[in-house]
Amino acid sequence: MRTRVLVLSVSAGAGHTRAAEALKAQAASLPGPIEVTHVDVLTLVPRGFKAIYGEFYLRLVERHPALWAYLFNLTDRAPRDAPFQQMRRGIERLNTRALRDCLDRVRPHHIVCTHFLPAELLAHEIKRQRVTAPVWVVVTDFDVHRLWLQPSMRGYFAATDEVAFRLRHRGVGNADVTVSGIPIMPAFATALDRGACAREAGLDPKRPILLLTSGGAGVGGGADVVTRLIQTAPQAQVIALAGRNQRLLDDYQRLAAAHPANVHAVGYTTAIERLMSAADVIITKPGGLTVSECLALGRPMIVISPIPGQEERNADFLLEHGLALKANDGAALEFRVRALLDAPARLTAMRERAAFAGRPDAARRVLEHVLGSSSQV
Repeated sequence: MRTRVLVLSVSAGAGHTRAAEALKAQAASLPGPIEVTHVDVLTLVPRGFKAIYGEFYLRLVERHPALWAYLFNLTDRAPRDAPFQQMRRGIERLNTRALRDCLDRVRPHHIVCTHFLPAELLAHEIKRQRVTAPVWVVVTDFDVHRLWLQPSMRGYFAATDEVAFRLRHRGVGNADVTVSGIPIMPAFATALDRGACAREAGLDPKRPILLLTSGGAGVGGGADVVTRLIQTAPQAQVIALAGRNQRLLDDYQRLAAAHPANVHAVGYTTAIERLMSAADVIITKPGGLTVSECLALGRPMIVISPIPGQEERNADFLLEHGLALKANDGAALEFRVRALLDAPARLTAMRERAAFAGRPDAARRVLEHVLGSSSQV
């Protein structure tokens, strides 16, 4: 009989979905008949709720970061039984009733949540005795917000020892807490040759290469940053990654046409690990998944435009451990880029620390622990 694992994500930003897809991809390499189904909970909800929960969140963090910071801290401090918390959970349950149909259809032996929303919904279902499968939670940042902590969870997976400590300190009861790292695609577990990856992308491996990522929704970065980079380091090549943001890609392509020796514009790619492996430094927003991918490949980072709350705390982790520099504005970015490109020994030390901190096998660790728990019950 196949062991059925249901992985539930939420597409509010790209990281939670990427972690879920990583678990699904990793399952193919594990022994035994395993069937992993990934469902984005926002595909099961009314259009209005999806717009508020997903699209509104992205607009909020981009246009009103101070308001988002206030809400983040408010919900992190508020007790679970606060009136507005109860009202919020009630609204969520009313808009996610189709999740029960999904559970009936898949009939999972294990459920893994890469976002707190499905964990919160399932805690209610467990309380009503409508869900009996063990529910696991993968925290996808290098810190933990109160919303990740839900009653009746079978276990939690943490990025670091500190996150595991904070989970226990905040009170997870008898739930299992495992330090696994954040799940990333199996491709990041293979060391790739920088020169080969650079030549594959049409770049000169003898020149410095900077990779600028835009974030999952195109928040942060942009043509102004690319222009500043090629002015700051004319000897460097900039891979300008736009993802699915067509407007951003158009801007990057215009810059690439004007500066063909310095700018390489890239849209959506399924081989991001090869572009990252070609880079000497990655300039990025510090999302949990992106950070984990960079560390797995041993790539130093300069972090820019962190979302208040979770990404700021991710940045704190990186800075504390010497894995990244932080640029608060354009002038700081210029200084940080020059500081790294002009100090090869410093860059090498950061690369070694990043490789040591990376957990490329996190997805395998999560699945093996989940599947192995069946024999421990």
